[in-house]
Amino acid sequence: MRLGTIDQATLERAEARLPRWMMGFAVGGAIAALLVAGPRAAGGFALGAAVAMVGYSWLHKAVVSLMNAGRVRPSRMMLGKLLVRYPLAIAVIFVFYRENWLPIEAVVLGLFVPMAGALAESIFQIGAALRHPKAT
Repeated sequence: MRLGTIDQATLERAEARLPRWMMGFAVGGAIAALLVAGPRAAGGFALGAAVAMVGYSWLHKAVVSLMNAGRVRPSRMMLGKLLVRYPLAIAVIFVFYRENWLPIEAVVLGLFVPMAGALAESIFQIGAALRHPKAT
């Protein structure tokens, strides 16, 4: 099998779909947690998913900003968000763990929402490539 290159339009469509995948997994996971383990677990999952999705958004904006660094200098706010991403996430999770407001297991599980979104997009891309192979 021969591997080809991916055109820019395909990458832009995948980039636009990724937040929708994440939102779908976040909502679906929160509903599943609500049905299986109750409202505290659903809240924990939603919190973890929200923290992870905000972190992804900040990372995405920082990467785009840095890729355009030749044309525009990245703002201090953007660089600050990039630097505080993990400490902020850890602090939020620690507070909820320490105060026992929400189940820590559900919060940690919610942190995997971006990974689930990326995996779903990967499977979607593989399926699209198998359905529509380019003739060489």
